[in-house]
Amino acid sequence: MDATQLIRRLRPTELLALDTVTAGVVTLICLLAAAETPKDGLPAEPGWASLLTALLIGLPIAVRRRWPYLVAITVTVASSVALGFEVIPAFAAPGPACALVLAFYTFGAAARDRRAFVIEAACSFLLSLSLVGPMLLAGHGDPGPDAPSMFMSVLFGGLVVAPPAILGFAIGERRAQNAQRSEQVRREAAIQERLRLARELHDIIAHTMTLIVVKASIGNHVAERDPAEARDALQVIEKTGRAAMLEVHKMLDTLRDDTPYAPMPGLDDLPALVAMASSSGARVTLTVDRPEGPANAWMPESVQLAVYRIVQESVTNVVKHAAPAQCQVTVVVGATTVQIEVIDDGTRPPAATRTGHGLIGMRERVALHGGTFRAGPRDGGGFSVTALLPVGGPPSGGDV
Repeated sequence: MDATQLIRRLRPTELLALDTVTAGVVTLICLLAAAETPKDGLPAEPGWASLLTALLIGLPIAVRRRWPYLVAITVTVASSVALGFEVIPAFAAPGPACALVLAFYTFGAAARDRRAFVIEAACSFLLSLSLVGPMLLAGHGDPGPDAPSMFMSVLFGGLVVAPPAILGFAIGERRAQNAQRSEQVRREAAIQERLRLARELHDIIAHTMTLIVVKASIGNHVAERDPAEARDALQVIEKTGRAAMLEVHKMLDTLRDDTPYAPMPGLDDLPALVAMASSSGARVTLTVDRPEGPANAWMPESVQLAVYRIVQESVTNVVKHAAPAQCQVTVVVGATTVQIEVIDDGTRPPAATRTGHGLIGMRERVALHGGTFRAGPRDGGGFSVTALLPVGGPPSGGDV
């Protein structure tokens, strides 16, 4: 058995079993207390009365977590009657006190309204009265050396009700706060996941639709005079659509626990991405300076995906706003960082240089990885996108 098994919260069935055992122990203690012979000369009650009293006080403890209010009231009334009629002698009051402490601890943990304070006050008064009453009726304040004093009898109700109820309330409040924090964390995680999916869908759909629209326009213009070029445009549209469907399926597969793991795009997929963009009117060239071997061996998949999406969004903007243009994509993987630079010499309309969803998405991706991002017009004309992401270094002995 490891440490996690020792500190984990018990399941409802385990708690019920534990409470049932506890109820049996408390019932036995109350039975022993009820079997005590009164010290003031009163005759002992029949055995069945002692057994019934012990059962009424002890057995409700088994369901204290399910009905905390009812159990607290039942145990209080049964204990008060038993002490008041001296079925359990005053000197044996610690017996039912065990049941009362357990009942009011659970009561305090579950109570969250003003009614609980009224119930606690009434139960405290009733328990104290059950000890003080016989003394007053007997006409003396000290019934014997073994019995509690008048002062302790008055305090009895408060001592067995208030401390466990306060402790239970504090622990219940702590649990409620922890549950609230856990729910807040879950909601924030769900929001972040929705934002991540929104970014992924935007990058996939925006890139795909841009290429499809561009090639469809080309095909429409040359359909009559150059059917071969129109056919090429349709082939690019088909290839682009299939690639987008595959990416969407991969993204959705990551949300299902019962499907095989599907790797997301990374550095190894950049050449295909650039080739697709080049077929849509922009002249895109790619330079990747990185360690040799599979990228998965030395760069986290999340960083590779961020690099891929930044390049994808950047070349999509080139195709959409600046084609035909010359575009240079440069990815340099260092020991601790990866730098992405996408520059072009195209001319954009003024609206295209403003911050849009694509630039916001790239900036958010970089921020998630603790990197830096810059995008804007170049002094010599065109547009540039630069991002710097921190990554783990390559394997020892690898050259960058």
